[in-house]
Amino acid sequence: MHQQWPVNEELILIKCLTGNFQTMSVIKIKQVRSAIKRPADQKATIKALGFKRLNHVVEKESTPQILGMINKVKHLIQIVD
Repeated sequence: MHQQWPVNEELILIKCLTGNFQTMSVIKIKQVRSAIKRPADQKATIKALGFKRLNHVVEKESTPQILGMINKVKHLIQIVD
């Protein structure tokens, strides 16, 4: 049986103060094409990424989950420098 360990808040605070956590890079993405007449899963991905309208720019951490979402709708968005 798998046991869930409680989160030790002091350990997290110590790791934050000593810098043992790796910082995630931030990606800026912009919606450049509409999600109208697109499959429902692509519309849901655009909504999950946080876009409200065309030309809206959002900042997301570069995690494998976010990179997969970006790859799924890469024809509707653009990476902003």
